[in-house]
Amino acid sequence: MVDVQHWLSALPPGVVYLIVAGVIGVESMGVPLPGEIVLVSAALLAAAGVVEPEWVATAAAAGAIVGDSIGYAVGRRGGRPMLVRLSRRFPRHLGPAQLARAEQTFTKHGVWAVFFGRFVALLRILAGPLAGALHVPYRRFLVANAAGGLVWAFGTTYLLFSVGRAAEHWLKDISWVGLVIAILGGLGSTWWLRRRARGLESAEVPEEAEPVRAGADR
Repeated sequence: MVDVQHWLSALPPGVVYLIVAGVIGVESMGVPLPGEIVLVSAALLAAAGVVEPEWVATAAAAGAIVGDSIGYAVGRRGGRPMLVRLSRRFPRHLGPAQLARAEQTFTKHGVWAVFFGRFVALLRILAGPLAGALHVPYRRFLVANAAGGLVWAFGTTYLLFSVGRAAEHWLKDISWVGLVIAILGGLGSTWWLRRRARGLESAEVPEEAEPVRAGADR
């Protein structure tokens, strides 16, 4: 992540925003990319005054919402066979077991999996394509997608921005209390969201999930 942050710091702010939106957008379409690492790196740059936090968060939210919507359209058109092809292309990240687990999460929890899935790497990648392949109504998907994308993008950006700024003040012996409060509050909220998301992902999933087969929907 340090290398990513160093690389981004050498770019103009406008290019950084485009990279944040682009990487997160492509990841949300179903391609395993380090979207969260890019967002965290950009947020830390915002804390250092290199870029503006509101534009980092806006770029991340736009990439998440648009990318998920494109992934939804692709999944609805390609169905399960498309998901199987993805799992074969990226077996390390989207193997049959992971795909089956994500599908069961969506089947059980519906749009809640879209919202909380934004905070879990596997579901963050598969949310759009899976929702489309399972024919989740687009309006419901869009509401959950937009809400999750906004909370994730702005929450992550401003959490890291606030912690970074508080740390800077703390190092100058101005506000160590603010640093402690920011860290504890941020860790607490992040822990709860990730715990809730992982609970949705693992709920009622058998120990050995059956792989999704291309002909399963025929």
